[in-house]
Amino acid sequence: MTFCIGFQNMKIKGKRVTSSDAPVICGAPHSSFFDVLTAFYCLELPSFVSRAENNEMFLISALLKFTQPVLVKREDPNSRQNTVKEIQNRAQAGGWPQILIFPEGTCTNRSCLISFKLGAFHPGVPVQPVCLRYPNRLDTVTWTWEGPGVFTLLWLTLCQFNTRLEIEYLPVYTPSEEEKADPKLFANNVRKVMAEALGVPVTDHTYDDCRLMMKARKLNLPMESGLVEFQKLHKKLGISVDDMHTLLEKFSSIDLQGKGVITVSEFSKYLQVPESQSLKDVFAMYDRDGSGSIDFREYVIGLSLISAPVNTDSTISLAFQLFDSSKQGYISEEDLSHILYNSFAMLDVDVAELFKQIDADEDGKITYGEFKAFAEKRPEYAAVFMAYQELKKDDTNGNATTETEGHVKSE
Repeated sequence: MTFCIGFQNMKIKGKRVTSSDAPVICGAPHSSFFDVLTAFYCLELPSFVSRAENNEMFLISALLKFTQPVLVKREDPNSRQNTVKEIQNRAQAGGWPQILIFPEGTCTNRSCLISFKLGAFHPGVPVQPVCLRYPNRLDTVTWTWEGPGVFTLLWLTLCQFNTRLEIEYLPVYTPSEEEKADPKLFANNVRKVMAEALGVPVTDHTYDDCRLMMKARKLNLPMESGLVEFQKLHKKLGISVDDMHTLLEKFSSIDLQGKGVITVSEFSKYLQVPESQSLKDVFAMYDRDGSGSIDFREYVIGLSLISAPVNTDSTISLAFQLFDSSKQGYISEEDLSHILYNSFAMLDVDVAELFKQIDADEDGKITYGEFKAFAEKRPEYAAVFMAYQELKKDDTNGNATTETEGHVKSE
């Protein structure tokens, strides 16, 4: 079959069913704006679920007008909820064209299937999976976060004598009662069927990882710094997308070289303490793979599982009491200098700078409130403090054992 803009001999496998058999069509992998050809090949045009920005794009906006699209603003949580409701209404009411959804929610390079968004699966109705392949020697269609823009790809594709596209309609997937009650299970099972048909692996990366990649680029970090499998971290650690963006900014401020990793030297400079054994011990706990550096994923996990659990009110209170050696109810610069010199061999000039940061009202005294506020902003200190306490305890026990042994020998 011959098609437009250089697409020739389009290969179709399987058979597309009607909306009464499957109200929703799931296409994957989603790698190009040319994927919409799967809809315009059909005589009965389906509706699209598309990002609202596409309605303003050259060519794509014109094609969308021929359908009855469901537009979503991906950055707007209310828009997402309204989109899910509209999909449910159309899928369950009947009488509407089939809805074509690319559940990955963003374009990839087709090397794997990322996590499926749940909009196509909330209605709990049968879906027909559709696999897309572009078996071309020269790839001019892949449109991802990095690489040529839409007009460049369009021009390159128009210059090709032949651009091949294969569309495979898989059998309708009818959800079980368990899958109807659990859209995520439904989505994962459909993704598994499609991945097997395509011969590619699955990964738990999502569109939120793409957002973090874009954030990393704005912060002059390598884009791959944002690839952290956000959904896994969200599920295990309860971290929100907004939290991740804030932590990425903080990570960027520590990563002075902008290489996407934190060295022990950078970790030391950020906390403004020397590279003591206590700090190295904490750094090693963050460095889960033992590479000698901390990437963004390791940093997030380290904060959540190492620093945050020990950064409690009791730990902060204990540290404050340690620094307030004169029991005045506040910490003077002399108190801070005395403890930090004995603990970490910190110089007076470094202590003075740190003291200014903690002393918010600049009255020459660090109150418990100021101390706590600073500690909560930098929970890494709590882990270093606890590591120091452990080392101090071990040294004390070691000295006590040596003295006892010496006493026994002398007797």
